[in-house]
Amino acid sequence: METFINKEDLAYQKASKRVKELKGFYGNLTSYILVISFLAVLNIITSPGYLWFFWPMLGWGVGIAAHAASTFWIGKEWEEKKIRELMDEERRNTKSL
Repeated sequence: METFINKEDLAYQKASKRVKELKGFYGNLTSYILVISFLAVLNIITSPGYLWFFWPMLGWGVGIAAHAASTFWIGKEWEEKKIRELMDEERRNTKSL
């Protein structure tokens, strides 16, 4: 029995995947803001002479930037292009057999 997926189902699946990506990014960003804010307050209260909270802010900030890049710039179009390329390659390989 062959399963047929219509265009509406496919569009829903793509939209659902995109919402999960966005939700993951915004969850990560919210955690970043809350935790770094807490660390900054803790740092200023306990040792105002040395601002160490910049180190976790910088490290996690790089991760946030990479997550943003994959969610908003690289992920969507690059992933679809790569899937098409791999599918085309697979079709060429099966035709040559």
